[in-house]
Amino acid sequence: MNIFFNMRGTIVRQIAEDRALAEAAMNPPRRTSSPPRRTSSPPRRTSSPPRRTSSPPRRTSSPPRRPSSSPDDRPSTESVQMNNSSNSGVILDISTLKMAEVDTEVPPLPPRYRFRDLLLGDQTFQNDDRVQVEFYVNENTFKERLKLFFIKNQRSSLRIRLFNFSLKILTCALYVLRVSLDDREDVNGDPCAKCQNNSTADSADINWCVIFWVTRREPVWAIQVTVALISFLETMLITYLSYKGNIWEQIFQISFILEMINSVPFIITIFWCPLRNIFVPVFLNCWLAKGALENMINDFHRAIQRTHSAMFNQVFILICTLLCLVFTGACGIQHLERAGKRLTLFDSFYFCIVTFSTVGYGDVTPQIWPSQLLVVILICVALVVLPLQFEELAYLWMESQKLGGNYSRHRAQTEKHVVLCVSSLKIDLLMDFLNEFYAHPRLQDYYVVILCPTEIDIQVRRILQIPLWSQRVIYLQGSALKDQDLMRAKMDDAEACFILSSRNEVDRTAADHQTILRAWAAKDFAPNCPLYVQILKPENKFHVKFADHVVCEEEFKYAMLALNCVCPATSTLVTLLVHTSRGQEGQLSPEQWQRIYGRCSGNEVYHIRLCDSKFFGEYDGKSFTYASFHAHKKYGVCLIGVKREDNKSILLNPGPRHIMAAPDTCYYINITKEENSAFIFKQEEKHNKGIPVSGLYDAPSRLPVHSIIASMGTVAIDLQNPSPPEESSKLTLPTENGAGSRRPSIAPVLEIADSSAILPCDLLSDQSEDENNQSDEEGSVGSDFVKGYPPNSPYIGSSPTLCHLLPQKAPFCCLRLDKGCTHSSFEDAKAYGFKNKLIIVSAETAGNGLYNFIVPLRAYYRPRKELNPIVLLLDYPPDNHFLEAICCFPMVYFMAGTIDNLDNLLQCGIIYADNLVVVDKESTMSAEEDYMADAKTIVNVQTMFRLFPSLSIITELTHPSNMRFMQFRAKDCYSLALSKLEKIERDKGSNLAFMFRLPFAAGRVFSISMLDTLLYQSFVKDYMIGIARLLLGLDTTPGSGYLCAMKITEEDLWIRTYGRLFQKLCSSSSEIPIGIYRTESHMFSTSESQNSINVPQGEEHRERGESWKEKKAHRNSTTSDQSEHPLLRKKSMQWARRLSRKNVKPSSRAERISQQRLNLYRRSERQELSELVKNRMKHLGLPTVGYDEMNDHQNTLSYVLINPPPDTVLELNDIVYIIRSDPLAHMPEESQTGQPRRNQQDFVSETRDETHL
Repeated sequence: MNIFFNMRGTIVRQIAEDRALAEAAMNPPRRTSSPPRRTSSPPRRTSSPPRRTSSPPRRTSSPPRRPSSSPDDRPSTESVQMNNSSNSGVILDISTLKMAEVDTEVPPLPPRYRFRDLLLGDQTFQNDDRVQVEFYVNENTFKERLKLFFIKNQRSSLRIRLFNFSLKILTCALYVLRVSLDDREDVNGDPCAKCQNNSTADSADINWCVIFWVTRREPVWAIQVTVALISFLETMLITYLSYKGNIWEQIFQISFILEMINSVPFIITIFWCPLRNIFVPVFLNCWLAKGALENMINDFHRAIQRTHSAMFNQVFILICTLLCLVFTGACGIQHLERAGKRLTLFDSFYFCIVTFSTVGYGDVTPQIWPSQLLVVILICVALVVLPLQFEELAYLWMESQKLGGNYSRHRAQTEKHVVLCVSSLKIDLLMDFLNEFYAHPRLQDYYVVILCPTEIDIQVRRILQIPLWSQRVIYLQGSALKDQDLMRAKMDDAEACFILSSRNEVDRTAADHQTILRAWAAKDFAPNCPLYVQILKPENKFHVKFADHVVCEEEFKYAMLALNCVCPATSTLVTLLVHTSRGQEGQLSPEQWQRIYGRCSGNEVYHIRLCDSKFFGEYDGKSFTYASFHAHKKYGVCLIGVKREDNKSILLNPGPRHIMAAPDTCYYINITKEENSAFIFKQEEKHNKGIPVSGLYDAPSRLPVHSIIASMGTVAIDLQNPSPPEESSKLTLPTENGAGSRRPSIAPVLEIADSSAILPCDLLSDQSEDENNQSDEEGSVGSDFVKGYPPNSPYIGSSPTLCHLLPQKAPFCCLRLDKGCTHSSFEDAKAYGFKNKLIIVSAETAGNGLYNFIVPLRAYYRPRKELNPIVLLLDYPPDNHFLEAICCFPMVYFMAGTIDNLDNLLQCGIIYADNLVVVDKESTMSAEEDYMADAKTIVNVQTMFRLFPSLSIITELTHPSNMRFMQFRAKDCYSLALSKLEKIERDKGSNLAFMFRLPFAAGRVFSISMLDTLLYQSFVKDYMIGIARLLLGLDTTPGSGYLCAMKITEEDLWIRTYGRLFQKLCSSSSEIPIGIYRTESHMFSTSESQNSINVPQGEEHRERGESWKEKKAHRNSTTSDQSEHPLLRKKSMQWARRLSRKNVKPSSRAERISQQRLNLYRRSERQELSELVKNRMKHLGLPTVGYDEMNDHQNTLSYVLINPPPDTVLELNDIVYIIRSDPLAHMPEESQTGQPRRNQQDFVSETRDETHL
């Protein structure tokens, strides 16, 4: 151990000596003969560096000593230092090394060798070696500090430039003052005072003395000298600070030369008094003032961080240049004319203005050649300088028009605006947004700032130049990913930001990625700005979940197309609900169906608190069903949903168990909101006087037709049952006191629901039905279905929905319809033996959005017997990920093929299909020519329309304007009349000008762009997206109902009116009707129809309708069937002929023969198509029986009536849209827990009878 400690002490001493020698070598002490003094400061160098020896000091010059040696045996420190000084020239102060302590005891280990210091840290040891480093020491010099103050620092340099500008303006003002005080006859004893002061008007005789010498008073001279001295010193300082190695470059600058000309002469006059009256062109300081002002403006913009000021700077420079030219010319001509005509300063200014404006009156002109030469020089300078600046200004103006300028901060803070971010702006998208946004009265004062990265389109520019939009729409070219462009749009002050995706892109995923980045950038820049985002693909929706409102295009599209198959024209119903309309479309038409269809299209969804409502305030404490029925009966409004104050979820038709409370928010369908309605309480008095009263729906619209941005007027609503408008042709509801003919089978709607009277929905009885009807369902797989949640969701963010599922997942091979496998040998739809009609979906690829087509059709509330098989006809086979998501659903199959291949259509079972859904293909959404993206789809659908006339084809188009080509008849007089009507409504400014097209009214065509208004309406109605998702089945909220439909049969016609149907549904099954889908026979002109083979069938159908109506003569119906009203039919045909400009002559015998030949030709064409289809079916080995049974039902028209008046007469085959309450909400606790109930069968059968009337 002693040896170890001795060795350790020796090592420590050697390390200390090495450090001391190294420090001494780096900092040698002063060389002196006297012993060095021991101070705390390090040794200083002398003027001459110390001489070193050729060999460096060796480490072994003093060998290590034992700790036991006495201090007497060691040589003294002074002698060692003397020897070292004489040998090597380096003086070492050994006392600074603290060797005394080392000799007496063993020194402690450094911290890195001790475990305690390793844990506690080596702060003391590190502090001894720490060196403080100062940065940017180059800026501490005097020159750099001056440069920082005068040039680099924004605020200080701005103050300096402002002071310099003030000096230059002061010198110009002093020059004007000196000119006004000048006396040309007296030069104050100057050397030329003895010259002849009198000068004539002859330009050849010039008095040069009055040009070189002026009269300058002492105060003016003193101020000018002071200003010149300050300017001179400042110029020298700035020149010194700006020196970069080339002094001549700075000397020959124009600003430096002007400074010398205007300041040095005044400084010389300080030392030479006779030169005090010499002329100095001080007016040239205006150009220096112009430069100082430009620099000051630049510094000011840099200080406030305003980067987009090029246009302002250029205009400012141009104005300053013109002012300087005029001021220089006026002062120069006035001074030179002192030797001539003696013009005043104002005369010279007038001459310059007249000359530069190219007017040239000639009343004031220079007389001597020096002034004339100056005019020539000024004109040449103006011809060179001004065009360049005008060109630069024009270029900046054009660029600013492209970029759109800025939206000022003052406007953003004092006015309200929204920002619309798009990747490319098309005219249709812009007009849809503007028409829908400004259709609301309270948005009339809002501004729309469009932020688009592309240059503005020519058509868009024309639209924005219309005075209606030019004052409220601002186009900015820029990117939402740049904070500068977001600052230009004042995103942080915006009321909302709409971010729309470009649906016409080939790569829709890339378009979604751009939308996501825009949403992130907007949220990062303005966290408090509400975001309204439109996304295309459902798998990208969770990236923008933070947005306030999100609309996924494919989710809504597929869900809407799916509901179109079970609830006809759901797409038309939802489209009309989400468009703002006043219900005035088609009111001037003689067609009855167009008037009522246009009037009911004005219904929208509104909300109000129960305690603030006159519609629903009296139903506080009553059941929801009671409030809905009586509000519709009394006011004509349809209460469809409610939201509790303590719950964020909206409930559609929560059922009779829901008791209305004052804080509840009510959602209802009406023409206008309650706040814009007036109430008339004089109905009974008018009835007593025999005065007929018109209700909301009966009389023609009393409101004038305004533009789309006009504020909504007041609607008068009568409080009792409306009277019939036309000779009592409509039935009225029975009054509350028992008067009238109320049928005893319709029970009253109870105020408070009786638990014993609430019947569970028949949809929960599927298991019992299967048990009772086991013999009928033999061979069917329906009994094997279970209810549950799909185990595999294809994307993140899909709402879980309780569905009918298979007990076990189907193998992927069994999902292929046209190929057999080891589990099944079926190879076509006929072999499967489906009991229900097929639903065929034609799509390009199996995207994740297609999952939302299957879920609503397999929802738990769909009866098992009514489930339709679904066949996916895909251009490209689906991947395993998609198959994994759909293999749990029953009766879902796929097949590779296209709709333009007849064999594929026949193999997938189009003969046995009830609906064919044609989804717009992504690869055809973009076309070189606008509106040509739908060309292939339209032609293919038209072909199927000819081949399979009874098939219901639901088509999605890219452009809504192309729907006029669906089921196109080139010579159809009625279709041409509808085209004229559409143009008339568009000219009136209607948002729903396309609503009268027969394919749209019937729900046969749909464009996703029609749902863009859903996102726009959410700015005013933040609940619209949620209600739309509940209606379409995209979201399922516990206790909320769902949309379904029921058909009116002959057994249901005893109900007679829509109001009685409302009462029947509310009292029996607690269902809320919201509209009617009506189909009428319409005889199109056979001479213009392309498919007239089944016209006799249409006639037969009409005769059957007439005979049935004769049997039901007691029904005073106001049906719009044209055969019932010959006069109305005659007027409508006249109206059609007038609009289409067709002059129909009386038919002659030759025309009848020609018509018969044409019918035979068309019949043979139909037969030819039939033979073609049958031959292909025989070739494929398919039976042709089903094709022979197909009938042509094309001579009909269908339309949707949203919330019709209570006295609307029901007709045969009417389909009523109803919101059915949640079946799970009515389930008893035993059934919810899974316990069987034996008495459920009787309960269910009674419920089913009541539900189906």
